[in-house]
Order: sequence, then structure tokens, then C-alpha cells
Amino acid sequence: MRAAIKPSPRATEILPAARGRIARPGAAAPFLPTSRAEMEDLGWDRCDIIIVTGDAYVDHPSFGMALVGRLLEAHGFRVGIISQPDWTGPEPLRALGAPRLYFGVTAGNMDSMVNRYTSERRIRSEDAYTPGGQAGSRPDRCSLVYAQRCREAYPGVPVVLGGIEGSLRRVAHYDYWQDKVRRSIAVDAKCEILLYGNAERAIVELSYRLEAGEDIREITDIRGSAFARREAPAGWNEVDASFVEGPPLPSPRVGDVIRLPSYEQVRSDPVLYAHSNRLLHAETNPGNARALVQAHGEGAVARDLWLTPPPIPLSTEEMDFVYDLPYARAPHPSYAKRPDGGKIPAWEMIRHSVTIQRGCFGGCTFCSITEHEGRIIQNRSQASVVREIEAIRDRVEGFTGVISDLGGPTANMYRIACRSKEIESACRKPSCVFPGICPNLVTDHSALIGLYRGARAVPGVKKILIGSGVRYDLAVESPAYIKELATHHVGGYLKIAPEHTEDGPLSKMMKPGIGSYERFKTLFDKYSREAGKEQFLIPYFIAAHPGTRDEDMLHLAVWLKKNALRVDQVQTFYPTTMATATAMYHTGLDPLHKVKRDSPKMDIARGERRRRLHKAFLRYHDPANWPVLREALRSMGQARLIGNGKQHLVPSFQPALTAPYKSPRRKNSTPVTARRKTPLSLRERGRG
Repeated sequence: MRAAIKPSPRATEILPAARGRIARPGAAAPFLPTSRAEMEDLGWDRCDIIIVTGDAYVDHPSFGMALVGRLLEAHGFRVGIISQPDWTGPEPLRALGAPRLYFGVTAGNMDSMVNRYTSERRIRSEDAYTPGGQAGSRPDRCSLVYAQRCREAYPGVPVVLGGIEGSLRRVAHYDYWQDKVRRSIAVDAKCEILLYGNAERAIVELSYRLEAGEDIREITDIRGSAFARREAPAGWNEVDASFVEGPPLPSPRVGDVIRLPSYEQVRSDPVLYAHSNRLLHAETNPGNARALVQAHGEGAVARDLWLTPPPIPLSTEEMDFVYDLPYARAPHPSYAKRPDGGKIPAWEMIRHSVTIQRGCFGGCTFCSITEHEGRIIQNRSQASVVREIEAIRDRVEGFTGVISDLGGPTANMYRIACRSKEIESACRKPSCVFPGICPNLVTDHSALIGLYRGARAVPGVKKILIGSGVRYDLAVESPAYIKELATHHVGGYLKIAPEHTEDGPLSKMMKPGIGSYERFKTLFDKYSREAGKEQFLIPYFIAAHPGTRDEDMLHLAVWLKKNALRVDQVQTFYPTTMATATAMYHTGLDPLHKVKRDSPKMDIARGERRRRLHKAFLRYHDPANWPVLREALRSMGQARLIGNGKQHLVPSFQPALTAPYKSPRRKNSTPVTARRKTPLSLRERGRG
């Protein structure tokens, strides 16, 4: 057996050098071991930590299991990977033996329910994170299932839950697929601890403290963690916010913990659910967020779920360290032996792309990026980004000189932040750009322009494309950025997300008015012409978002027709866990404002019929939608829009549909195929 790892007194650092530890030269494994044979090749008799994941193992920083595994490896821990195990029994969880410290369980880069089901609750035909795109390689709510199998395989070995599924289900939450409120996943999984958000600091600190012999059930002070306890940890000052009629909460004090309404209360009372959601989203700024506590169960089974404040964002030095780790930048070699060649669609999508930042301060209510990554932007250095581009050029198979994306949750928040750290730490606003851009937000894009130019200068790079969504209301503050973008970084089409045209739905989304989009389009078209390029915007729109009336969708359809836009594939609102818009969908209330017993109800498009109608308005040009649209227009008193002229939305005749409809390309229209592909990490939650 090897000698024990010496714990560090600086438990919040993730840099080995900062801890007085430097990773041993040549210590990195070609791939983290996935079998006993691979462990033996490395000379290991046992793993310290085993990560169990619902995704295929791709050794790349865009895949959570690889990033966390390589980080722990850099600190001297021996990490194994069990990827997409057969969940019908515990034996596959014994493949690497019992871990010395703990099992780390994650569903992967997507919530397993979002991964498997469409917004209409239909089963998807493909899993982008599985070799061959094969569906059905993980169970529903796989974090719960994997945690149970780990306990069955090795009773007594701690289970540490993490990843997007654990992070966004950390409190009692509305589950769209069951149409009910479920307990915190930490309670249901019976894990010893859950680490939420980007948990690099937390996972390193936890690992060192367990190595030092601490009892995992006594570890209650790691930021970004959740755990269930029958007795309250010492040193907390409880502030009861479990009712809606109470006075405003006092200013934050060190040691405060906010008591949320209990699971039993939010399960049965929509008003308390909306109130709880508002409280939760108010406590996301690591500079002033307070701990939260929520009771689960009553009587003999009563337990409190505790959530410590969010993790501190990584510095640029720390971000560089994480992304500079010795990733193989490829799927595990075992997949190539499969009859189908083992291609992993998500890997194929991102293997020539580079993450430059984390986080988003947009606050879009249908999106959960802020709740997972935070609203303070964490940036890599230009030198680190260039090193990764060089690694792609030199080591990634199939590179043709084109970097497919240089971005993150949004394309253009790189190095944008509040002008004052003091203001930033005290701010409790859910968005820095809604209802308008905060005067304290520095909107200078010069650092990003410099990054683009440095990336283009890398020998062997022919083109840098921008595939992440551009936050257009931010971009119009820097016309030089739009010029740089249109001149050098668009491959004919640029994705952009106005989401709607009407102020009612946009206010519930916390998105800017359509005027911002039109100003961006004017500048984009101008600079495209100056560059001698014919380029188009691909606009994304959401159907059936909470607060959207049928009339709003009609007005959007008329706007699309007026602007000669034919959107072939659209996004119907998907109520994903923890998003504010999901609370709106479930309760019919607006938690963007103080919730009261007499708060007005919102218009919610429920049921297949209305959701299909809203989607049909977006695809007004498809003959398959004309019958339902004609019926709706007549019932809305808008029959004047039925006819065969340019001023009409749908024709009065119905063609015989002998083949699937294909949208024609018009000379003066944008040939839009706005399909939201299965994205990595949080991008399925929405766009900037």
C-alpha cells in the first residue's frame, strides 16, 4: 500500500502548488482506469475514489467525470471511472473493488430525465453521451439508482453526489415528468453529502479531509454542499422564512441560515412553493448568500436538509490549472472496439471547441446556468486558451484547422464583470442585464476581441467559429465586437436567441425587448456587408413559456411573417428543475416578485393542445399546422388573417400532404433551421 496523502491546512485551494504540493512528473495515467486490468497496468491495488457516471467516459474537460477525475489525480489521489454501468444489480459497481475514500456519483453532463425525454415527455431516440448514440444506456433519475447500487455493492462506503442532476435537485423541487414535487435528491439518494455547482474546491477539500480521517457526517462547513441531519450543526442563527406573510428578511449576517418552507408544505401549497423558489434564487451570490435549511419528513423520520452557501468562483489561475490538466482529449479506447465504432455524438460536437468562461449573469428564468455555475463570470487566460487550441491542432483526430466554438454558456461575457467588487459582493439582483444593463456592469468587449485575434494567430488555425449563443443586448454596447464577429467568426449563420417579440412573455423570461435584437441585426448586417459576406442570423424562439397568451404567439407569428422568417424547428418550453420559469409553470405565480396569498395568477400553457398550438404559431408556414391555426384564428376573432394574400398568416386552402413538408428557401428570407441540438453541460437550459 502507498503512503497516505498528507492533508493541507489550506483546504479551499485547488492548486497543488498553493498547497505546497506539486503533481509528480509523469504521474498522470493515459486514461483514468475503468477496469482491474488498467489498474494493474498502473501498479494500483486499490482506488481512493471511484466516479460512477451516466455518460460515456471521454477524457476531456467538457465532461465532468474527466475534469473532476484529473483534478483529484493532480492532487495525488487514485481515481477510477465506472461509466454507464448495468444498473439492474450491484455487481458492475464492484468492477474496480471498493474505493478507499468514497464513490462519487453523477448522472453526467445532463439531467437524466432531460437526456431521455422531450419537452412533450416522449422518449428520445438517441443519447448523445453514449457510444453510437444508443438510447437507454442509463436509468431514469440515474443518480438515485447508482447511489443505491453503490451502497449495495459496498455497504459503509460513503456516497458523494454531484453533477448537474444532483446540483439542480438539491432542494425539494417540482418534477415535470411526474407532475409532482419531489424531495431533495440528497434525501432520496441517502448520500452522505451532495456537492452542488462547479465543485472543484469542494471535492478537493472533501477528499483531503476524508484522507485525514474526518468522519464525513461531521463535515458540515464546505461551501456548495448539501446534507441531511436530524440535529442542527452548531453555530447557526436561524431566520424563519417558512411563511409568506412575514416581514422582509434582515440583512445578511455571518452565521445566518434561512429556514425555507418544508418539503411537506411546498408539496401541497403552490404559494409556498413559489415563495421558497424566490428565497432560493435570492441566495445565489457567494458574496452574501446565506445557508438554507428545509425540513423533510415529520415525527420520527424528520430530518433537515442543509445547504451551505454557494462556492467561491475560481480565479483565472485556478481555471487555467483545471483546463491545463493532462487530458487525453479522446473517448476511452475501449469504445473503438464496438461494432458501431463507438462514436459519441456529444464528443463529435465539441472535440474542436474550447471553453473560455463559466457562469452567466443574464438570469433568464427558463435557464439554470446561474443556479449551477453562478452569475459571476470565471475566465481562463488567453495563454491557456491558446495552449488548448494548440493541443487540439496537434492531438485531436480529424482537425482541419477549424475551431468550432470559442465560448461557454454565452459567447460574449468573457472578462465582463461589475466595476466594483464591493458592489458585486452585496448585490442581490437576479440579473445584471434585465430590465436594462446595470450601470455598474462594465460592458467592454476588448479582452474578448483580443482573445479572438490571438486564437486566429495560432499556426495551423484557419477559422475560429462562434457556436455559443451571443448575448445581443450586451453586444450592441460594443459595436467593435459585432464587427469582429461578423468579419471573422461566422460561418454563414450565427445563432441568436430573442426567444419572443412580446413584452409580456419577455418580462417573465427576463429577456430584453425585440428592439435589442433588431439593433444587433442592423449592425450585424452592416458589418457583414462591409466584409463582403452574405451571412444570416438564426433566431431561436420559445413556445408555451409561462406568461405567454395565445395572442402573444399570434403576434410573434405575424412578426415572423413580416420579417420573412421561417423557423423550421423550435423549442417548446421545457420545465427543468430549479429554473424560475418551472416554478411559474407549476404554481401559476410569479416568483420574480414577492409572493402573496392574493398574488395574481399567470397564463400557463398546459396540456398538449395549447402547447401544440403555440408551437404551430411559430411554424405558421407548415401546411400541417394550417388547420389548427385557422380554427384558432377564428376563435380569437382574427379570421382576417386567413387568406391567400401576402397580408395573411395562413391560406384558406389545404394542399394534399403526400410527403413531409420542407420549408422553401426564399431569396429575401433567412433560410432558418433553428434546431437546438443536444448540447453539453447546461446549454440545454437555454441561451444567453
